[in-house]
Amino acid sequence: MAGNGPPPSEHKRRRNADEFEEHAVTVEDDGQVHGPPLPFSALYGPRTVDWYETWQRAPQAATFTVTDWQRLHMLAPIVDAYWLEPTTKLFAEIRLNESLLGATHVDRMRGRIKVDTPKKPARLPADVPDMAERRRRLMTDVS
Repeated sequence: MAGNGPPPSEHKRRRNADEFEEHAVTVEDDGQVHGPPLPFSALYGPRTVDWYETWQRAPQAATFTVTDWQRLHMLAPIVDAYWLEPTTKLFAEIRLNESLLGATHVDRMRGRIKVDTPKKPARLPADVPDMAERRRRLMTDVS
């Protein structure tokens, strides 16, 4: 079975320099919509439209070029067919194409795409209950 091999280790120790490090890209997970709308979206089922909108909000979508969006547009009918009648053949094609666009953590490691996630506030706002603290109090009251 063909494959790409293991992902690069984050804690590698090498004597020779990584020639691709200069091509690494850092993207911010801003939750914004990137890219064009899905052409003929009315023809697709809601799960296919949700799939495309997920890709539009993906952090790596900020780096997509016209050809990347074209690939997603070409993949939409296959995704729609998969939702109508799931088969391993359709899923394999979807998985292969999504992998090339950086769908999973390992795919992004191979593509040297780093995602910066926004930092969570140290304290919750006053009007937001701390559910973890409430649970701790409830658990200590039981004893």
